[in-house]
Amino acid sequence: MNSKRFSQSLSVFHERETPERGNLVGYGALIEGLSLNVPIPNRLSLISEKHKKYSVGGWNVYTVKHQPKETLYNHLVFALKYEGVNLLFFKKLFDKLNPAEIEEWIKKEPLSIYTRKIWYLYEWLMPKQLSINDLKEGNYVSLVDDKIQYTSAVSLNSSRHRIKNNLPGTVNFCPLVYKTPKLEKYINNNLAEKTNLVIKEIHKDILLRTSAFLLLKDSKASFTIEGESPTHSRASRWGKAIGQAGSKPLSKDELLRLQQIVIENSRFIKMGYRTEGGFIGAHDRITGEPIPEHISARWQDVNTLMDGLLDTANKLEKDNFYPVLTAAKIAFGFIFIHPFEDGNGRIHRYLIHHLLALMKYTPQGIIFPISSAILERIEEYKKALESYSHPLLDFIEWRKTSDNNVEVLNQTIDYYKYFDATLLCEFLYDCVNYTINKIIPDEVSYLQKYDAMKAWLDDRFQMPDKTVALLIRFLEQNNAVLSKRAREKEFAALKDHEVNEIEKMYKEIMS
Repeated sequence: MNSKRFSQSLSVFHERETPERGNLVGYGALIEGLSLNVPIPNRLSLISEKHKKYSVGGWNVYTVKHQPKETLYNHLVFALKYEGVNLLFFKKLFDKLNPAEIEEWIKKEPLSIYTRKIWYLYEWLMPKQLSINDLKEGNYVSLVDDKIQYTSAVSLNSSRHRIKNNLPGTVNFCPLVYKTPKLEKYINNNLAEKTNLVIKEIHKDILLRTSAFLLLKDSKASFTIEGESPTHSRASRWGKAIGQAGSKPLSKDELLRLQQIVIENSRFIKMGYRTEGGFIGAHDRITGEPIPEHISARWQDVNTLMDGLLDTANKLEKDNFYPVLTAAKIAFGFIFIHPFEDGNGRIHRYLIHHLLALMKYTPQGIIFPISSAILERIEEYKKALESYSHPLLDFIEWRKTSDNNVEVLNQTIDYYKYFDATLLCEFLYDCVNYTINKIIPDEVSYLQKYDAMKAWLDDRFQMPDKTVALLIRFLEQNNAVLSKRAREKEFAALKDHEVNEIEKMYKEIMS
């Protein structure tokens, strides 16, 4: 492979226009040159013909002095140095590469930072040990560059390679997240602390009522996202489960318990982890053939993947990794694996609640209504999911089954273990930010206004709570005007001037 030329001068790559003509290098060049079954990364590297270094639209443009030599090893060094660690790429590369080639690199430059990283990644991912003796000298270096990607604060030293494994995950589940201006801004703004300060100013009664309403609101929104209209009791039941988020350790048994709460009638559903294929999409109206938008992990891989996901969730919580990034990695990883026949979407969003509560990101006594925020930006949510699912379809071989399901024919487990979760983390942070700055304040404000309106009605008319609630609901539904029907029926006891007075006060207090 060392004789192959990887750089290529181009202005368009896989339908993505370059900011200028230049040489494609790094992961993009290697994936193309080696025909690896790996989705093209969201970030690509280009060597400028104009000697200018900059970043724009998913392209990192470098100067001529950054051009790597035309060898596999030198392109790998460039990728690790400037593009971070791409675990899926390395796994697919190692599946194809003769281990003797890696051993040759190590023998030639045993103390090189990048040689050691490649060596460690091979033995971690495969997992097989190369015919190389343990290092006896050299400083320890971090596997992942924390200037490029988010890393675990707790690292595991490998004396054999003199490497600090700071990967935020386990070998069976380890999505990575790139540092971006948006994520850095959110993290530095410390949204959780801001929320705590706001909530401290809210009266306990208002806070309790706000929390109760938001739980129900979130539960209903989660069903709506799935295209369902639950009964009040079913929504309340799931809302109660959401309210317990963070209180029980994550485990397979706990996930099965949650599925039983979500699925009210299981007569036509096989409960528990899938024992057949799965996909999200539609069926052809005439033939019934599946039209997948997303293909779930092979059912034979579900136990391995879910054990890895749960182990990683536990590790990230113990390592005090970034809570929102943890929630995004675990929750979206869950939905991509799709371990259940039904109930995956609601449990996926429950996992966000669980991890934010467990890691004490959400204030005690209140649950962020994440599903409500997602519902209000549903198109962005779909795009975030599709940013992973759609490119993956090109690498999954499948056939339809007799019952118009899908059967995956090739090995796909690595696609669900290792993916770039950056866009998913940005989306979840947008939802958290919207919840903190819009949904919660709006609900608190509404309850405070409601109480003021109720107090005025009680003082002026001595109305019972049930009547107040009905009156305010009628006014809300009819733009602060009490309808003729309501005047003649439920509120026939009110005189015209009293109705006018109520409508005027409602506008003053509730607007």
